[in-house]
Amino acid sequence: MQRVPLLVVGGGIGGLAVANALANRGRKVHLIEKESEFGEIGAGIQLAPNASWALDRIGVLRDVTAHAVFPQRIVWMDAISGEQLTWLDLGERFVERYGYRYFVMHRSDLLTVLLEHAKSKPSITLETNKEAVEIEHRETTAVVRCADGTAYEADVVVGADGLWSVVRKAVHDDGEPICSEYVAYRGTIPIGDVSAHAGLDNVMLWTGPEMHLVQYPVRRGELYNQVAVFRSKRYRPGSHDWGTPEELDEKFGRGVELVRAALSRFWRNRRWPMFDRLPISQWSRGRVVLMGDAAHPMLQYLAQGAAQALEDAAVLGDALGSYDDCETAFAVYQRARVERTSRVQTEARRWGDWWHQFPGPGLERRNAYLRSRAPDDYTEADWLYGYGERYALR
Repeated sequence: MQRVPLLVVGGGIGGLAVANALANRGRKVHLIEKESEFGEIGAGIQLAPNASWALDRIGVLRDVTAHAVFPQRIVWMDAISGEQLTWLDLGERFVERYGYRYFVMHRSDLLTVLLEHAKSKPSITLETNKEAVEIEHRETTAVVRCADGTAYEADVVVGADGLWSVVRKAVHDDGEPICSEYVAYRGTIPIGDVSAHAGLDNVMLWTGPEMHLVQYPVRRGELYNQVAVFRSKRYRPGSHDWGTPEELDEKFGRGVELVRAALSRFWRNRRWPMFDRLPISQWSRGRVVLMGDAAHPMLQYLAQGAAQALEDAAVLGDALGSYDDCETAFAVYQRARVERTSRVQTEARRWGDWWHQFPGPGLERRNAYLRSRAPDDYTEADWLYGYGERYALR
């Protein structure tokens, strides 16, 4: 058994972010990752101003944005009719309001920057091939046992091990994540292969009944990221033969030509089922605390999964850097985070329903509202994007 002062379980975006945040506050950090190397599966990621605030506080924003693309608009299109319903202006007024620009990038580029910063800090130790399988609570420490027989005893354990978190079960065992019955297909293509009509300065959102498509450039504008999401009629609990490429073609084949054209460019050998959990109010027990998807997994409709993990990392770093007593630090961290992330989880579900409506009075009311709104009306986004201005440990 190895004795460490502070152990982070999970080496994804959240885990590496909190390791950097803690090291910046003078804490010595040991991080373990179950895979053989650090990496992100997937492609694009959207990072709103609240994520930029967190990255800035962690001290990595400048290096992260060197790999980013800064879109000028988020454009909402009807996938069936091809009508532009509304758009959100991400220009000067947006930046003046929130203090940061909205940007998009490749997930692996974000993780690489966080990893490079962690490797540069002598106070951070990184280990791979360490899969946590059991957490033991002791009076003044916690023990994390791994699949290879090794174990770590730590004064503080941070669970950053994602949706299927082992650490969560030691804090709040609420069973398996909840399947939304939606599935995603992803893909990136060279930017030169993209039609000029796709909008290379935009984040494009195409919505239809129980389906949507998101498109935007990544990796400094060298690649074009596409994500198609739909609800599978073949879903059965415990089954894996649902959300097939044939269903993908069936759902999106009803769209306009620009939507149909995207179908040939997705990776068809892998799909991503969409899960979340219900909010919980207690993220810690004894010496163990949760963050990111281990604490609050959410559906993707607000593009806030990584952003909320980054906020957690910044706030938890502040809390553990400000209080020697972990019980106090955990309480302060939860007061700053639980209510907010619970709202994001709940709103993400609501937005998914709002996006995916079938033709009828509800859809007509939604579209009428979208057509009427001004592109620089940010009032509905203030609670989400303006977090940094309101944040204070208390």
